[in-house]
Amino acid sequence: MVLKVVAVVVAVILVGYLLFMRGGDVTSSDARRLVEGGARLLDVRTPEEFAVGHISGAINIPVQELDRRMGEIEPKDRAVVLYCRSGNRSGRAARMLKSAGYVAVHDLGAMSRW
Repeated sequence: MVLKVVAVVVAVILVGYLLFMRGGDVTSSDARRLVEGGARLLDVRTPEEFAVGHISGAINIPVQELDRRMGEIEPKDRAVVLYCRSGNRSGRAARMLKSAGYVAVHDLGAMSRW
């Protein structure tokens, strides 16, 4: 019985964590305000996903290509707002950009939050 309770608690914490991570670290209204103020809007999904639909004004650099294409989003002190389908890839891209010295990285998470 105790193991079942522990398993349920762990599952709830894990689901909550995953839902939180999908939300990114910036609200929809703040992301819009940042983009209106000149932030770069970066869609890190595949070109095929981007072609089906994207947020107006976004540029597409798939997370798999980000390492070699970071120069396209410089300068490093310009704000960048990232998004993807679910928030997983944008979270990964945010970590990559921060590690590379980008100082104003904002992860919207899922495109649906726009």
